[in-house]
Amino acid sequence: MEPAPAQRASAEPNSAPGGAVDPQTWVQRYGDLLFGYALLRVRDRTVAEELVQECFVAALEAKDRFLGGSTEQTWLVGILKHKLLDHLRRRSRQPASADQDAGLEDFDKRGLWRVRVNAWSDDPQARLENEAFRNALNGCIGGLPNTHAVAFILREIDGMQSEEICTLLEISPTNLWARLHRARLGLRRCLESKWFQR
Repeated sequence: MEPAPAQRASAEPNSAPGGAVDPQTWVQRYGDLLFGYALLRVRDRTVAEELVQECFVAALEAKDRFLGGSTEQTWLVGILKHKLLDHLRRRSRQPASADQDAGLEDFDKRGLWRVRVNAWSDDPQARLENEAFRNALNGCIGGLPNTHAVAFILREIDGMQSEEICTLLEISPTNLWARLHRARLGLRRCLESKWFQR
């Protein structure tokens, strides 16, 4: 059954006929979405705002090349992703923080947990659908050292393959594994205290 014109417009608000784009609507339509996307990954409001502005400028310069193969929203998110990856690549080259060995004290010489770890029996998907849990998780990601957070976000949130991340961040697979391991330890410790022990 063909949707009524009003339904069709609301169901596909991100497309413009013939591949045309309408820059005058970008901030109102996509500003919050792009800002939230950037903020989760850079954890700094000012930087997130700057990246979204850079995205809009780049999109404005490239608008005549938009072929309409995707929605306007998807196209803008793609541009923002490139801006974010450039930013994350630059930041990953910063010297590691003093706490890069954080979490190793959680294990004994045999690699076993020193303190008993509580089982998280809940369904992980159900947890992610819980807004309060997502807020706690985002807060915990925000507390990670930058190099650990970037690796975790690229791998677990953006779903990038390890090889891609190593190329992007110019690090070895061993270094990536260490960053992901420390990120997961940090998140586990944070979520134990901020969520599961409530």
